[in-house]
Amino acid sequence: MKSLYIHIPFCKSKCYYCDFNSYCGKDDLIEKYIEALKSELKEINCNFKTVYFGGGTPSNIPSKYIIDLMNEIQCDGEITLELNPGTITKEKLQDYKEAGINRLSIGLQAVQDDLLRRIGRIHTLRQFEEAYNMARSVGFNNISVDLMFGLPGQTVNDVKESLNYLIKINPEHISCYSLIVHDELVEKHPDAFSNLPNDEDERKMYYLICDELKSAGYVQYEISNFAKPSFESKHNLCYWNQDEYYGVGAGASSYINNVRYKNIDSVEQYVAAVINSQNDYQVVEETQNPESKLKEYMILRLRLLDGVSVSDAYDRFKVNVLEVFQREIDKLVNLDLIEVEKDEHIKLTKKGLDLANIVWEEFI
Repeated sequence: MKSLYIHIPFCKSKCYYCDFNSYCGKDDLIEKYIEALKSELKEINCNFKTVYFGGGTPSNIPSKYIIDLMNEIQCDGEITLELNPGTITKEKLQDYKEAGINRLSIGLQAVQDDLLRRIGRIHTLRQFEEAYNMARSVGFNNISVDLMFGLPGQTVNDVKESLNYLIKINPEHISCYSLIVHDELVEKHPDAFSNLPNDEDERKMYYLICDELKSAGYVQYEISNFAKPSFESKHNLCYWNQDEYYGVGAGASSYINNVRYKNIDSVEQYVAAVINSQNDYQVVEETQNPESKLKEYMILRLRLLDGVSVSDAYDRFKVNVLEVFQREIDKLVNLDLIEVEKDEHIKLTKKGLDLANIVWEEFI
């Protein structure tokens, strides 16, 4: 069974750090866009193991459109919808629940309102609390919360305060991402990206996150993701396990039969192409051969704390990765970036978690 990603590119406001394919001021296109999504879904027509509504801001559009899309989908597994405080009502949440959505991902990022304003978030901590409490009252018992660190003007104590708050409200899943500063976004919002924490403080923030969440009963199962036992994101594990998935919508990516392809970014062009039954809205980005697929498998699996299973790799590729990548593995072990447990698992070390990019580069 395959997974499904549905891209909703409409936002109320664009965060200063965001480089996703999302747009403000195009709400007049929502209805046509939903019709295009439904047409693309009809072409796929299969039963999915997980579904993920991402964006953009899925909660920014009327919930009737989410219901319409859910009516086109067959899935008995995890169905996640991203939402942002400031775009949600109890009625929307009730609609999501009744439509079959069983997991929410809520963007918090920080508990300090001044930091939220600085990065262009449209909500306050109080609005997050309202959204979170409404979700619980409606009956959602699988909620993920996003936290960011390395923000402009953010201190280690600020991160500690955010962690204390999250541990208190006790979501099932927490994603923690370091701010990535893109040059073109700095040019648009130069004041927003001044006074960034230095590398040492950013590492302190990451270590604090790992230690505090572990002490609170969360399991770090991926570099940036922490979950209560059995609440790992099944959809995201699909990506990291190199499983197949469809992506529908403007800018969405798919991975089917060793081919990675992507829909065009433009909402207008996507809608026109799908509605007019044209097939020029998808672009093939990569057709994998066995070697490139194996290398990608190593990179993706080394994002996970469980790492690479030598036996699983053999079942998939009929090769022993310890032999195929002996030079790379020996080099990384000597650098204390990975460890090999009983010739069965290849995992990042604590140092490797810090320098994961160096590890991945060895398999490119």
